[in-house]
Amino acid sequence: MTDQQSPYPVRFSVGYPDRPLSRLTTFFRIVTVIPIAIVLGAVSGGTWQWSSSSGSGTRDAVVGAGGLLVAGPLLMILFRRKYPRWWFDWNLELLRFSNRVGVYLALMDDRYPSTDDQQSVRLDIDYPDAGTDLNRWLPLVKWLLAVPHYIVLFFLDIAMVIMVVLAWFAIVLTGRYPRAAFDFAEGVIRWHNRVVGYAFIMVTDAYPPFSLRP
Repeated sequence: MTDQQSPYPVRFSVGYPDRPLSRLTTFFRIVTVIPIAIVLGAVSGGTWQWSSSSGSGTRDAVVGAGGLLVAGPLLMILFRRKYPRWWFDWNLELLRFSNRVGVYLALMDDRYPSTDDQQSVRLDIDYPDAGTDLNRWLPLVKWLLAVPHYIVLFFLDIAMVIMVVLAWFAIVLTGRYPRAAFDFAEGVIRWHNRVVGYAFIMVTDAYPPFSLRP
């Protein structure tokens, strides 16, 4: 467990929009998010294949994409006790981007998600010294140790969907995101980021707290 006096190595926050939000883009959010969601999908992993036929035969083109680096850091920590900095930076920036899209979809900001600027979404992760901060064997079981979090997050995600639907009505009618619903959604996303940081990108050995709070 973490020292109660030190912050968790994965920190997340969203600036509360203390202003009228766009009712029009909120109403059509499920549509307006599609282009940036496609961009996110293109860099988050996946393979697309096109085939074309001509007189000389069939030609195939395959395009692959990246996603969070999991296996690579696991093997490097296990065998070399290293976490390459550029792998860490890739995971951090991809998580930041995916969080901006998620926050936009959750109606917490009406500014269109940027591919590089943090905007109102802050995600900071401490870069670990794999030789001293990380146990070389723990990455093999972190995904299993995090099972209690998966269970709790399953129910929190259901509650968050309900909250976002209620917030949609509130914004369309009043232009404001209820603060309690906003804080709850922010806390759920924060919890997800902590679990991802611990179990999948393996930047810390500190077990994630069961808490929505910073």
